[in-house]
Amino acid sequence: MSNTSNRTPDLFDENGEGANLLWQYVQSMAPDTVSQLSKPTSTEVFQVMERNIVGLLGNLPSEHFGVTVTTNREHLGRLLASAMISGYFLRNAEQRMAFEKSLQSSDRHTSDNG
Repeated sequence: MSNTSNRTPDLFDENGEGANLLWQYVQSMAPDTVSQLSKPTSTEVFQVMERNIVGLLGNLPSEHFGVTVTTNREHLGRLLASAMISGYFLRNAEQRMAFEKSLQSSDRHTSDNG
């Protein structure tokens, strides 16, 4: 869905009651909560997120190129929202995978004892 008008979504709008809702929400969190949410629990999730963000920003290796990314507030907000949604999705997938492995292990243990 593309926003073809020049109107900024309320989430990133500096004016009005809904000004910077996401930023206000993040600022209201305890530092330990932000730290916990910012760090993936597995290297797999970290690598997928890293690849996703690199893919969004561009794939030039920084060791060979002086890469500079310039954007505006709205696009940076959309990148942040996209990264957050991807992170939540990957975390849920990771938890589901762990749950399914646990169930399979439990099923094997039950069938071995039964």
